[in-house]
Parts: sequence; structure tokens; C-alpha cells
Amino acid sequence: MFHEICIYEAKIEKQEEIEELMREVAAFYKAQDGVIDVTYVKRTYRQKDFNAVKNGESPIELTRYVGKVTYVLHWILTSKEAHAQISKMGIEQFYKRWTRCLVTMPKIILGEGVE
Repeated sequence: MFHEICIYEAKIEKQEEIEELMREVAAFYKAQDGVIDVTYVKRTYRQKDFNAVKNGESPIELTRYVGKVTYVLHWILTSKEAHAQISKMGIEQFYKRWTRCLVTMPKIILGEGVE
């Protein structure tokens, strides 16, 4: 399996727009041959500190966003070839709408699963 993890930093005032776009993109990707799963996550919690983690404390819910809202995409495909083909179609269809919502270009991690 081939994975893409993408970290997006979106403009605060574009949250509704980007979340609607994420739903559209996920549906588009899921309809393509070679896609196993597509998940978008909005960062809504943070850890207090490392000691809190070691002590098993629950994370703290974010009550406000300063400057940006962070989202993560985890996309699983059958192969790097499927990723290349479907990414090209996604860019052609959604790129301009994405860039209007983002503070900076996304950070993208590509790779194969560790078995």
C-alpha cells in the first residue's frame, strides 16, 4: 500500500469552505480505482506537555485558533502509480480552490506502510 499524509494550514476565515472542499475531494478520491481510504482530520486538541502524556492525562481541547487552522489528510492507495494518476486528476479539478484557503503550501509525506 502507498500512503500520503498531507498537513494543511488553512486561513481561519476559510474553515467552512475548506471543510466542504475536503468532503468533495474525499468523495472524488474514494470513487477512483486504486484508492483504499481517504481521511481528513481537523486539529482540535493538543497535549499539555510531555509529562501529561506520560501520566495518561487527556489532551486539552482547543478553544481558539491563532493565525491558522491545521488539517491533516491520510490517503491510502494500492500503489504509487495509482497515487500519481489520481493526484494529477485531483490537482486539475481542485487546485485553485485549495490555494485560496491555505496560508502556505501543504507539507506532504509519501511512503509505503511498515509491515
